[in-house]
Amino acid sequence: MELTHRIGHWADTHHPAWLDLIRMGLGTFILFKGLVFISDISVLERLLININLDWSSFIFAHYIAFAHLVGGILIALGLVTRAAILFQLPILLGAVLFVHPDESMRTINTEWWVSAVTLLLLIVFYIYGSGPWSLDQYMRTHRER
Repeated sequence: MELTHRIGHWADTHHPAWLDLIRMGLGTFILFKGLVFISDISVLERLLININLDWSSFIFAHYIAFAHLVGGILIALGLVTRAAILFQLPILLGAVLFVHPDESMRTINTEWWVSAVTLLLLIVFYIYGSGPWSLDQYMRTHRER
């Protein structure tokens, strides 16, 4: 726990404001992906069935869509960012490791690369936190209200 607090303190003191724009863009992108998934959930279910999640593809598809919708909004606003990222990490790890992993290096698989960059950004923002332009920071500085 001590290490977590030290990393959080270091990240808060070394967080450039321009990084918040990237966090907002990442949250918006994740929200958009959630909207795409929810608009045609059967495509996501078929994708999950293709990676041998037959018995639970319905549950996972709805979890992924809901987590992207809610998590994208929270990440974009900078509200409980680290908690929202924790719900996104298993989804993106699954996308990078299990969804067409054999095609990722041989061909131009843009969906894999988008998932890998999104996963990398989620890890960065889990370390750095929400930043100075966030609802978390606003709530920390305006506690008296």
